[in-house]
Amino acid sequence: MSFELTILGCNSAIPTNHRKPTAQLLNVAERFFLIDCGEGTQLQLRKYKIRMQSIQHIFISHLHGDHYFGLIGFISTMHLLGREKELNIYAPAELKEIIYIQLAASKTELRFPLFFHEFGFDEPELLMESNDLTVHTIPLSHSLPCCGFLFQEKTKPRRMRKEKIEEYNIPLEAVPAIKAGVDYLLADGTLIPHIELTRGAQLPRSFAFCSDTSYHEAIIPQIKGVDMLYHEATFLDELKERARQTMHSTAKEAATIASKAQVGKLIIGHYSQRYFDLSPLLDEAQDVFPDTYLAIEGEKFELKREYDSDS
Repeated sequence: MSFELTILGCNSAIPTNHRKPTAQLLNVAERFFLIDCGEGTQLQLRKYKIRMQSIQHIFISHLHGDHYFGLIGFISTMHLLGREKELNIYAPAELKEIIYIQLAASKTELRFPLFFHEFGFDEPELLMESNDLTVHTIPLSHSLPCCGFLFQEKTKPRRMRKEKIEEYNIPLEAVPAIKAGVDYLLADGTLIPHIELTRGAQLPRSFAFCSDTSYHEAIIPQIKGVDMLYHEATFLDELKERARQTMHSTAKEAATIASKAQVGKLIIGHYSQRYFDLSPLLDEAQDVFPDTYLAIEGEKFELKREYDSDS
């Protein structure tokens, strides 16, 4: 089952001819989550052949315009295309008023239900939960209240060995308990260890999106060990004073967070428009954390399904 991130926009506040502001799309088992929605996001979705109507959940990290100015256009397009299924937006409380003012000004009555879910910025909060996925906020340190988002698959039970079901004539009603760790007792009193009857479980995958933030070690316990981390890297370290003033991070600082959190791979983005060539940012980050990649529009990053070693 898929767990794939597509980069839609990777620049900081000012768009350029080559890079749009922040937007990403996460595909988890064909459920699509839009993360931030900078100017031009719907055009990027069309460009990369992503069905806009398939998106049911949008996460907005904070209310600097380069992270949400594309949202009203996206909502309007969904309305004009006849959307009927609900759309859920997880965002700072003020965004609801901003969107409804724009809808009211154009006398637009949406054809579909629009639900806003506000969050705070002091502690991590559970935003949504399904039978196999959770999404929590990651409080960040920026000039406006800002949160990142942690997407985590739930731990799955072990998998039954079909040949063992046949060998021991195991009834189907006994399977859930065995997968959960219960040994199976045969009619003759023989106890078959569940480890013999099952294969290793699917390992849960995780992605942490750390939007605009200064260097902030407080996030490390929450993102520790995630498979994939996106962390902003607006500047090279030679401009770390500018980074402090604007409450952004350098490529070196993003890599330092990744290293200390022992993540699987790091993706850096939110580049200052001053950088046409991004290779110095990548080099700086890779000096600290070698498994670093650039967020480039249209690039996809997939987490393959892995299993316990005894599978």
